[in-house]
Amino acid sequence: MAIKRRTWNNIIIIACIGMVSVLTLLDKQMNGLPSDAVPLFDDATPLTGLQLDGLALERKGGVLACDKDVSNCDDWGKAWLEVKVSPINQTPEQPKNPKELVIRIGTLEPQVWLMFDDGILKSPQGHWYLVPPSLRLALEPKLSASH
Repeated sequence: MAIKRRTWNNIIIIACIGMVSVLTLLDKQMNGLPSDAVPLFDDATPLTGLQLDGLALERKGGVLACDKDVSNCDDWGKAWLEVKVSPINQTPEQPKNPKELVIRIGTLEPQVWLMFDDGILKSPQGHWYLVPPSLRLALEPKLSASH
């Protein structure tokens, strides 16, 4: 028994609705912020500078300045100023590719954090934090073509 044209049309419509629903759900899961995400920096703990893999970002009087090799200084700085993290209660299993992240908050001594490829941050005190997937890419500097 062959399927009629109308039945095929209905199958295609239902499949399209299902696909749009799945993609919408995935978008909300990947790009939304978790409910426990909190700002890493605020007025009480202002970011004044950081260094990631030898590339520096400085903030003086609200103006951002980066190494000459960084082509997205304003976007990179804004991403760090607005980053939100979720605390992780237990040590994550084997985070990958640690990078040294030196953070200066206000006039305090610089702190050496670790930043991992999977969006995990480790503070000098041994606390673990997770950066939501939607914010991770912006935390990496883009290098100019001459580098």
